This record gives sequence, C-alpha cells and structure tokens, in this order.
Amino acid sequence: MKWLNTKEGGIFLILIALSAVLAVRSPVFLTMENMIDMLKTNVVLAMMAIGMTLVIVIGGIDVSVGAMTALVSVLIGKWMVAFGYDLSVVLLMSVAGGAVLGAINGWLISKIRVHAIVVTLGTLSIYSGIAMYVTGGIWINNLPQAFIDFGRQNLFGIPMSGGTLAIPIQVLFLVLVAAATGYMLKHLRIGRMIYAVGGNPLSAERAGIRQDRVQLFVYTYMGFLSGLAAFVHTSIYRQVDPSAFTGFELQVIAAVVLGGANILGGSGSVTGTLLGVALLAVISNGLTLTHVPSFWHKVIIGLFIVTAVSFDIIQRKRRERRLAKIDVLQ
Repeated sequence: MKWLNTKEGGIFLILIALSAVLAVRSPVFLTMENMIDMLKTNVVLAMMAIGMTLVIVIGGIDVSVGAMTALVSVLIGKWMVAFGYDLSVVLLMSVAGGAVLGAINGWLISKIRVHAIVVTLGTLSIYSGIAMYVTGGIWINNLPQAFIDFGRQNLFGIPMSGGTLAIPIQVLFLVLVAAATGYMLKHLRIGRMIYAVGGNPLSAERAGIRQDRVQLFVYTYMGFLSGLAAFVHTSIYRQVDPSAFTGFELQVIAAVVLGGANILGGSGSVTGTLLGVALLAVISNGLTLTHVPSFWHKVIIGLFIVTAVSFDIIQRKRRERRLAKIDVLQ
C-alpha cells in the first residue's frame, strides 16, 4: 500500500475515481470495445511520452517530436510506395531516421550549447517544412497491401459473449518500449546518470558524469522512439498525413506532466507517464461520450495540467522549507 502514497499512486487513484464517475454517466465507457479503442488510439502518444519523460527528467524539452514523427512517416511512406514493403527494412528506416533527427537536436543542445527550446522550435519548423515539401501537403494513400495487412494483425483475442475481442499488434510495440525504458531507468548506469543530471547537474559533473553525453543520448533516444511511433502510427491508419502531428507535442508533454514528472527536471517515471497518458485518454474519451462540446476538451485538459504542475511546485517548496528548517536547527 506504500505505492499509493507516491505520485504514481495518487494519479492512479484519480484515474480510478474519474473512471467510476464516467462509468456512471455513460454505460459505454467501461465496455471492452471502448477500452481497446482507447488503447489503440493512444499507443503512439504513450510511446512518444515515454521518450519525453527522459527529456524532461534531465531538465530539457523537445517540441519537435511531432514534426520528427511526421517527417519519418513521410519518408517511410514514400519508400514503401516506391520500393515495396519489407518489415525489417521499413522498421530499421523508421528508428534510424528518427534517431538521426533526434541526434541533431541533441548535438546542437549538448555541443553547441543552444537552449533546448530554441533548438527544438527551430527543428520543429525545419522537419515539418521538409515533410510538407516532400509530399506537397498531399496524403500518401497507396501503401503496399502487405503493410496494410500487417497493421490489421492482432496479438490474441479475448473471448466475449458476442464473439472475440482482438488486441491490436501495435500494443506489442508499446509494451516493449515501456519495459525496455523502465528497465534502463531503474537498473542501468545510464538511467542513474539521467536522474543525476536532471536532479543536480553540478553534483553530477563533480561525480564525473558528462552532461553533454547524457543529453546527446536522451535526445537521440527521443528521436528513436519518435521514429518507431511513426511506423506504428502509419500501420494503424494505413496512410500518411504530413500534418497529422501538428501541435501533438503539447499532448506528449501534457501526458508526462500529468504523470508526475517535474517540469524542472530530476523526477519522472515510465509508470507515471503511462498513467498520465491513461488520464488524458480517459478525460478525452469521457468528454466525448458525455457529449461535452469539443472546444471544452482543451480547456478541461489545460486545467488538469495547470493544477498538476501547481500542486507539484507547492509540494517541492514545502519540502525545501522543511530542509531549510532542519539545516538551521543543526
């Protein structure tokens, strides 16, 4: 029960309470079909938010994630139309292309020492501009049938009274990303270095941790996951819209913040981020099912974000005051 006293535990309780309210308001909410639909709809958001968690933990920000994902989607879409579909080739192109774009961000931030918001705002414009130039703003629809068939595959089926409910194959990618990233943060040296750099950069440097290398790794990893998200997104929708991710970076950052990560760096977890994604998904889906006008969705989600960040800052200030009092007494 100690877990319930953590940030993640608090978010989980909020999620349960909100779900209970929505279940009463709409009988459709807790149906298995609706749950699977929410899961499939938010797989891409969750993958990108996991990468953003690392970025925010080190005290950084990346507003180019949507543009990176859109550009990689365009590149693999064009490739498949021209040369056909091969799973290993397209998947490798996706993650490699995303990693290169992320590494460009990381190199400018870590080596040239340009602030992250400036770099990623610039690359946001560059990457989205290239995506629009390559496509002329026109959707890519004629993807190979083999790729379309892959996107329609399911992992397994859940027996139900009305038939069998299938789990989309795209969920497997999310499970692998979440497990690998969670293990890295908890058990590998690079994970400890990421938290050290975000928590206290000066102390990390004195401990021999190269901040520039950690930053380069994190932004490259963010690009890697953006590339993988591009592959997954394209397999779900089976077409490429060069403007599909416009403004999507705000949802990604919102999910991480709602998941309990400190926007100033030093704290955050994969579990918390997944709960943040779930909270966003439940809010959005619940508002739709209860027929709340769409223009209120952003307002309500924005209120949740402001409340979460404000609560986190208030808690941090209280902890700092307690530490200050202890130092004075000593």
